Amino acid sequence: MSDTILVVNCGSSSLKVALFDLNLNQLTSALAERLGKQDAFASVPGYSGDIPLAGEGGHREAFQAIVSTFRDLNLLTSPPVAIGHRVVHGGETFREAALINDDVRRAIEECAGLAPLHNPVNLTGIEATTELFPEAPQVAVFDTAFHQTLPRHAYLYAVPYRFYRDWGVRRYGFHGTSHNFMATEAARLLGKVPGETSIISAHLGNGCSITAIRDGRSVDTSMGLTPLEGLVMGTRSGDIDPGLFDFLKTKEISAEDLHRILNNESGLLGLSEKTNDMRTLSELAEQGHEPSLVAIEVFCFRLARYISAMMASLSELDALVFTGGIGENSAMVRIRTLSHLKLAGFAIEPSLNQQHGKQTNGRIDREDSRFKVMVIPTNEERVIASEALQTSGAIRQR
Repeated sequence: MSDTILVVNCGSSSLKVALFDLNLNQLTSALAERLGKQDAFASVPGYSGDIPLAGEGGHREAFQAIVSTFRDLNLLTSPPVAIGHRVVHGGETFREAALINDDVRRAIEECAGLAPLHNPVNLTGIEATTELFPEAPQVAVFDTAFHQTLPRHAYLYAVPYRFYRDWGVRRYGFHGTSHNFMATEAARLLGKVPGETSIISAHLGNGCSITAIRDGRSVDTSMGLTPLEGLVMGTRSGDIDPGLFDFLKTKEISAEDLHRILNNESGLLGLSEKTNDMRTLSELAEQGHEPSLVAIEVFCFRLARYISAMMASLSELDALVFTGGIGENSAMVRIRTLSHLKLAGFAIEPSLNQQHGKQTNGRIDREDSRFKVMVIPTNEERVIASEALQTSGAIRQR
């Protein structure tokens, strides 16, 4: 075994692979995109140009190409000491990371109905790594695990209780590794311990979610049974009136079509009718493109409303934390969002906001702000690597 940890993150049409040393320093990373299509490719730092994928261009082919390139570059000269997999849905079965065996695989498969776009490809990633590294211990790190501390009043829906009892219908929450990282990193930057720190963590990327973290534990979150509920996202609608389903039946839109529309054609993309990229939307809005401005306004207002809602789950608030691609890089989104929350006492210092908090330990709030406001880059892969190392017992075995 080498002194490296491999992290595998299979998305519905993408694959991220990262390599860490035993001190959890990232050595390299790779990305494969457009998987399942003829123009699927992978890119690895240090390798000249994109790597075309053989066969069907799926997750298995992408992983094999990336590992082969790691070996050619002498980045992975022997099997990793542990392999960590991001698994989207663990239902109520998993409250923490799990060493993968046949029972764990079956449980992940049983949760596939709750995450049909993700759990099956997560299993494909596990199978692919098993084929290449049969002796390396593998660990599943679940997006939902961090939110298993939600109280009953926060996770139950007001539907017949038998839906929960018989079918597990409840709020599960996602982006758990990112919110977990925020809980730890925000506490460190504030000079506190996680168990005594309460924050609101806003993970804003193509997928968006917000979580109330009280004394280091998730107590409320915006995503629900699936990752579709909650905030406006890149291509996902977030919250809608369930009555929309009945209305659209009269327009001859099938359940399958509606599922595709709400997941892939809504959110920022649907409102702007242009793009789901916040940078492009910002440029278009500055040029006077009204639909782009509308998309940004709806995104920021919905986020502000959820920030306010998360405060109901906290008795005190140490900081509001922005993370994710949009949260970390869009000063405009942060200031527009908090302009809706003046009653709550949030106030941003414009110069610090433009610097994304990089010179001030993440802080971007004004002196007169009632609450601290921070920008902290997320590192989900590092969390997965840490969980893989601890759960596999790799250190103890060495």
